[in-house]
Amino acid sequence: MIRATRLFKNFESFTAVKNVSLHVKAGELIALLGPNGAGKTTTIRMLGSIIKPTHGSAAINGYDVVRQADMVRRSIGMLTEQPGLYLRMTGMEYLIFYGRLYNIPDDQIRRRGLELYDRFNMSGQSNRRLGEYSKGMRQKVGLIRAMLHNPSVLLLDEPTSAMDPHSAKIVRDSILAMRDERRAIILCTHNLAEAELLADRIAIIKQGEIVAEGRTADLKQQLLGQPQLEIHLTRPIPSNFDGLSSFINEGTITIDSIQNNKIQYRTANPPHINPHIVRHLDSIGYGTIALHEISQSLEDVYLRVVRNKAI
Repeated sequence: MIRATRLFKNFESFTAVKNVSLHVKAGELIALLGPNGAGKTTTIRMLGSIIKPTHGSAAINGYDVVRQADMVRRSIGMLTEQPGLYLRMTGMEYLIFYGRLYNIPDDQIRRRGLELYDRFNMSGQSNRRLGEYSKGMRQKVGLIRAMLHNPSVLLLDEPTSAMDPHSAKIVRDSILAMRDERRAIILCTHNLAEAELLADRIAIIKQGEIVAEGRTADLKQQLLGQPQLEIHLTRPIPSNFDGLSSFINEGTITIDSIQNNKIQYRTANPPHINPHIVRHLDSIGYGTIALHEISQSLEDVYLRVVRNKAI
C-alpha cells in the first residue's frame, strides 16, 4: 500500500531526507520517530504528493506520487500537526467543503461526518464554528476530515497532540480500528508510549536517514541487549561475592550490578536460567524475596539511537 524507495529531498544546499525506504502493507501501522527537524514531516509530504522527491520513488496504493499525484491524494487521508481549519466555518460546513473536493454527495458527507463526530465523542458539535473549538477538538476535526472519504492509506502527524487523556484514548482506539480494517498507516509522533502501543513496526529517523527499523521487541534486543533481571535476596551481599561465578564462567549470565541485597543480571534464556539461579543462591544461604524483569521501554531504544551510542 505504501512503498518508498531511496527517497531524497534537497532544499538548495540542505538535504532534509536521505535514502529513505519504507514499505507498509495493508493492515499495518508503522510509527516514524525522530527529533524535531529529523525529516519526518518532509517524508510524509513527499508520500502525500505535496512536495516532489529530489531523487528516488514512492507509490501509494499503486499510484506514483509524482506522475499520479491526483490519484495519490484521493487514496490517502492526511493529518498534519497544524490541520489548517477555516475557523469561520462550522464543523459541518468545513466537511462539506472538503467532501465536495472528493465528489462526495452532500447527504453522504453529512451522514459520514455525523458518524465520525459521534465516534470522536463530539456529538452535537458539528454546527458550532471551528473558531469556538478547543485545540484538541480542532485536531479531531482534522482527523475526521482525513477519514471522510474512507481512504485506504492514512498519514498521521501527531494525531493526539493537545488532547486530554480521554480524547487521546478515543483517537488511539480509532486508529487501531482503522488498522484492523486493513488500512496502511504511517504515524509520526513524539509520544513514545503511544507509538509502542499502536505500531507494528518502528522506524527511527535521524538527520534525514532511517537509522533503526523493526518490531519494538527486536529493536530492544538489537540495541539494548539481553533481558535484564533483578533479584532481591534475604540478606546483604558482600563486595567479594562470587556465588554466581559458575554461571558467569559458563556464559549463561552477565552481571550488571550488585548492590546491598540486589543483583542485576542479563541472560538470553530467563525461563530456563532463573530457576537454577534461585535454587543455587538458596543452597548457599541467600533466599529470594523477589525476581523480576526490569522493563526496557521504547524510550530506552529511541534515546540510544538519537544519542548515537550504538546502532
